[in-house]
Amino acid sequence: MTLLRQTARRARNWWERLGPAQSSGAIESDAQAYWRDERQPGWQSNSHWRDGVTEVWDEIGASSLALAERLVRVTGEPLPSSRTVEWGSGGGANAVRFAARCDEFVAVDIAQASLDECERQVGLVTSTPVHKVLIDVAAPESAINDIGPASCDLFLCLYVLELVPSQAYGLRLLDTAAALLAPGGVALIQTKYATTMRASRSRRRDYRRDLANMTTYPIDEFWIEAGNRGLRPQSVALVPRDKLDERYAYYLLVRDPS
Repeated sequence: MTLLRQTARRARNWWERLGPAQSSGAIESDAQAYWRDERQPGWQSNSHWRDGVTEVWDEIGASSLALAERLVRVTGEPLPSSRTVEWGSGGGANAVRFAARCDEFVAVDIAQASLDECERQVGLVTSTPVHKVLIDVAAPESAINDIGPASCDLFLCLYVLELVPSQAYGLRLLDTAAALLAPGGVALIQTKYATTMRASRSRRRDYRRDLANMTTYPIDEFWIEAGNRGLRPQSVALVPRDKLDERYAYYLLVRDPS
């Protein structure tokens, strides 16, 4: 029975990563349905609500801020602190740390419940105003009009890109980040990185089955794609494994000055 289960698991892994892909529309629809329904299995933990990741919730934001401050040293400038945008704010684990050090915090998410929870958690620790932006999976670029082009100096996207429907979709978010950042602004963007192991490749179907491993990028590929979009890579930190998951890459990027 063990051998049969292992064989079935390998076959499923092959099918999801090398078999025919579902249409982008179908995967985006599945993603939208999952994140808009708080009753879905693992929803609070995947959204990084305090009740979903109780043991590590405080550590998530603290480690993210410490990492950002360490990586930004290569620029010779401090981490920007005027207007911060977090793409995929979830339940506010990162927001409570970053909002306390900026003038305005913009939370972007596809779930209204997460936006409200993020605002509530931030309000418990700081008076920094929170601007909430609700988007649809199919139209992430709509946030540019709501937030304003070239209007933020720090852009965060942490524990999100592995959840997006595809690599191409993640690159759309890079374009959006470039549009939102003012010249010289800083982005801290995290991905799951792919290795030579087939199991680390992006999946091509069945979004809800293993959504935390939906999309991955080879490190060099993501580095190049960011630069092609006017987000000049400055440094990258690799975390093979931590308390949350494995194969994390954190990129410190600076928006071209022109």
